This record gives sequence, structure tokens and C-alpha cells, in this order.
Amino acid sequence: MSLHLKGAEHLLNANMKPFKNQVAIVTGAGQGIGYEICRQLAAHGVRVILNDIEVSLAEEAARSIQKENGICIPYPGDCADVTFIQHMVEEAVRQFGRLDIAIANAGITLFGDFLEYKPADFSRVMQVNLGGSFFLAQLATRQMKEQGTGGRILFMSSVTGHQAHKNLAAYGMSKAALEMLAKNLVIEVSPYRITVNAIAPGATVTERTKSDPDYENTWSRITPIGKPATIQDIAHAALFLVSPDAGHITGQALVIDGGWSSISPSPY
Repeated sequence: MSLHLKGAEHLLNANMKPFKNQVAIVTGAGQGIGYEICRQLAAHGVRVILNDIEVSLAEEAARSIQKENGICIPYPGDCADVTFIQHMVEEAVRQFGRLDIAIANAGITLFGDFLEYKPADFSRVMQVNLGGSFFLAQLATRQMKEQGTGGRILFMSSVTGHQAHKNLAAYGMSKAALEMLAKNLVIEVSPYRITVNAIAPGATVTERTKSDPDYENTWSRITPIGKPATIQDIAHAALFLVSPDAGHITGQALVIDGGWSSISPSPY
């Protein structure tokens, strides 16, 4: 490694020291963006509770992070269940004595034509995307208030909350609602020195999107910057917003889409 790179690495590590010994919960983190957020948090000294509804994914993801010398505990379960969320917060406190960061990353996408959309699908999207995020924020805030040392809450929105996508009316509505929730909670949580923000990823290459062989080429063609995001691109933004450096940023939604929502060409 060159002296220049060593110096840059030293500065990065110095800037991230305030993360050390903080405790985070990240939901829906068995793979993709959530996993990468956990991995980067753990690399900077954060002790992470990693949630996913699939037991095997949560356990495998936590093991992978542990192999990199990060502190990460799997906590599988349905984060749309308020009782489960309460237990998860309690587990963070039992394991590490506190909770500093709550990232509501879990979400589901159920495509469907508006005229034929099923009530059960609508309810499940709202239960996971909105209910799970709302109550994680609520229960995390209670713990952070009791600690009296502030905290960070982050919601996972989407460009579909800004621009229309075919067959995603319910999903897009839920993501737009999360950005309003972040704005509204400023009134509720600021007295406890807690910030609350949202990030809105655009097209991102993940395990799920890789199943579409045309995905990367399509989004490279219609994204102004010339490519879809990587999970690292999204995780870097998330880490900034939950870091001490973002202490005066709250109630905001950051779109990370390579410029797509500025011109919004359809992928269809």
C-alpha cells in the first residue's frame, strides 16, 4: 500500500472512531444492502444485531461478518411483529447494554396491477414496510431516551416513492410514507438528541436483481451516471447518516440513484 493510501486510511479510521462500541439493529439484513450496511458498521467497531426473516440467511450473514473480526449477532424473525421488535431491542440491550442506531431496512415488494391488487398483498406490504419501520423507530427511541445519549434512526425509502413505477402503487406509496415519517418524527425525537432520516436507493445490483439478466444493462443505459448502484454505494450513504458527522442532519431523505429520478426514463 502506498504512503498516500495509508494516510487516507488513517484519516478514515480516525474519523470513524466515534462509532466504536456503539450498538446497532439492522432489519432485513441477511443479504444485499442490509448485509453490506451491517458489514461496514461492524468494520468500524459497531456491535450489530442483524435481523432477517430467514434464519439461515441471518446466521450465515452474521458468521461472514464475524469472520472479518466484526461483532455481529443474528436475530432472525419477522420485523413486522411488534412483539418481536420489542424482544430484539431488549436483546441488543441484554447483549451490549445499549442501543445507538436503528436501521429499518426490511421491506417487501409485491408487484401487481392496480385494478387487480389483492387486499392481502396490500396489507402485508404496509405491515412490513410501514409498520415494521414505525415500531422499530418507536421502540428504539424509548431505549435511546432512557439512555440519554442520543441516537440515530434510518429508514429505507426508494426512488419509487418519488417517481411512478408500473405495478408498484402500494410499494411506492409505502416508501413515500417513510420519508414523511422521517420528517414528522423530527418533532418527536429531537428533544432526545436523536436524528431520523431516510435514504432512497434507485436501481441497485443485489442478489435479487441479479436474477434478471437484463437488469444491469437496462439500468446502465437509462441512468445518467452510466450504471446502477452497488450495495456499497448505498451502505456508504447509510453509514454517513448514522455517523457522528451527520449530527445536524435530520428529517431528510437522500436519493441515491445516479441521477435517474432527475429524468426518469422508464425501464419498460
